[in-house]
Amino acid sequence: MNVRGRIDEAIELLAGVETATIGHFRAEGFMRPDIQCVTDGVRIVGRALTVSLPADDGTALPHALALAEARDILVIERGDDDRHACWGAVMTAAALARGVTGVVIDGYVTDVGAIRSAGLPVWCRGRSPLTTKLRGGGSVAQPVTCGGVRVHAGDLVLADENGVCVLPPADAAEIAREAHAIQAREPEIVTRLERGESIVDVYGLAALPTA
Repeated sequence: MNVRGRIDEAIELLAGVETATIGHFRAEGFMRPDIQCVTDGVRIVGRALTVSLPADDGTALPHALALAEARDILVIERGDDDRHACWGAVMTAAALARGVTGVVIDGYVTDVGAIRSAGLPVWCRGRSPLTTKLRGGGSVAQPVTCGGVRVHAGDLVLADENGVCVLPPADAAEIAREAHAIQAREPEIVTRLERGESIVDVYGLAALPTA
């Protein structure tokens, strides 16, 4: 299987995985938990298209959208800016026209109602009425830091109601398989608990040392 085929396989496997399941056995790649989706009950997976926006400059976003392909997820670095919204109704329309799967922003958005109505999944830190301007800076498809995670263009992004996880493409399929195995065991665990078994026994835990 070629590289593109392995990535497509990993994306297909990850589509059935919860970020929290991966959090049971992996510690790397999880963005800060304050980055959450503006729409409930959504899960997406795709390739990262990275964007860096300095301060109040949103110029790189139109350039990123001109390069975006179907199944891409825009991952947008906002650095130290904690005031400006870089995403709104117009960018949402542009992303949908390119087939973008979703957007992850280490910063703020505006036009939340329009974003929700359009159906584009967007993860962010919150909302702001103060927007970025077109000042000529920024970068596309370069390494960024988003939500405390270093992200490279082409990394795989899994995002759901619990948060955002970034995975290296080479390891993603194996990680997804391990997550599927964990999720397959969960119904039996719940059944045993409902029958009255102690969760300590279900987990096979040794007794804690006494003082």
